[in-house]
Amino acid sequence: MTIHHVTLTVTDVDRSMNWYRALLGEGFEFELNGPTWERRGIRWPNGTMLGFTRHESTADADSFNFTRVGLDHLAIGCADEAEVLAIAATCDALEIERGPIEDTPYAWVVTCWDPDRIAVEFFCYKPQ
Repeated sequence: MTIHHVTLTVTDVDRSMNWYRALLGEGFEFELNGPTWERRGIRWPNGTMLGFTRHESTADADSFNFTRVGLDHLAIGCADEAEVLAIAATCDALEIERGPIEDTPYAWVVTCWDPDRIAVEFFCYKPQ
């Protein structure tokens, strides 16, 4: 069993689409709308799929809070240390706020924050 996709509630679908596309590259885009929400998303060639939903009831000034029940952060797997370092460099080039590159005993990690302050972690296990 694998996780098929993740859909995030956001304050601005276009802004989120642009942010993730700039950081992760182009992919197949999709759209689905309901009576009180709009959703767009991207599926990348590696199978990763993210959706971005704007509900009518979501306040424009709302922002993510990892201490509330629900999502703590989104983690995206990287192939190796070089890919983690490349993501950090891309964040820097795009002026995306990020934390330090973490070299833990078991993994390399870098975390950045999307426009709604959702923490997006890029993670690669170290070889055992």
